[in-house]
Amino acid sequence: MSDKQKKATAYWKENVRYLFLLLFIWFAVSYGAGILFKDALNNIKIGGFQLGFWFAQQGAIYVFVLLIFIYVRLMNRLDKKYGYDE
Repeated sequence: MSDKQKKATAYWKENVRYLFLLLFIWFAVSYGAGILFKDALNNIKIGGFQLGFWFAQQGAIYVFVLLIFIYVRLMNRLDKKYGYDE
């Protein structure tokens, strides 16, 4: 295997690791906060709304958008690390 192929394989492995981590966070927020921990979160109120309801309706969306920005930042760093930046 050439150096170029080794570099590409290492790049892809790191990329997949980032993807799995961010997908796990996405799943935990959407399923966990919106469904599993809803009753516990409903004891806290934000702006008059129960936190469990808020996470199911709005909070999860904010987390998803934040995860997109985090992914972009991680990938920019990864591109620079492996010399794929433009």
